[in-house]
Amino acid sequence: MEGLGRRGVLGVESPDPVLSLFGALGLGASAGTALVVDMARTSGVGTERTLADLVEDGPALHELSPARSGVAVISAGAVDPVAGLALIERLATNWPALVVRCSAGDWPGPTVPVRPLLPGMLAPVEIIPAVWQTVVGGVRPPGPGPVLPRLGLHNARNLLSGRLPTRGRWLRVWERVWGMPWA
Repeated sequence: MEGLGRRGVLGVESPDPVLSLFGALGLGASAGTALVVDMARTSGVGTERTLADLVEDGPALHELSPARSGVAVISAGAVDPVAGLALIERLATNWPALVVRCSAGDWPGPTVPVRPLLPGMLAPVEIIPAVWQTVVGGVRPPGPGPVLPRLGLHNARNLLSGRLPTRGRWLRVWERVWGMPWA
């Protein structure tokens, strides 16, 4: 199975729901093989069984580890992040990487803030370590952290269609995120 070794568990949060989804999928794709748990509940991405189903019924053997390389996505369903924590930790022991897409403050583990570098009145004012996504006409990041190049139309369409982005600068920046300290 193709992958980049053991990565662990990281949360991804952004005030922008599209950016949080793209960030979670990008971080997962950068690991080669990953499980993305969608705790934000703002997308229709995922499988028929949810994390809530796995908490209630227990996971099947084939759900505990990846069957192939790539990114698998599971919706949280109606489970609270804290109630799902034990199962997420159990899943993380067998997955090379696990990404939790969450809202700010919902995930008790290390979480990567993702912020757009919008221009003008929408420019970010938080001086925090974050992953910064460039946009046309955007500004420089006000805080430390990696700066993602513009995603590009092809990769944006891939992500919105349930396909992974092609290898390139955008994913290479996400690869660096795994080795950074996040609080």
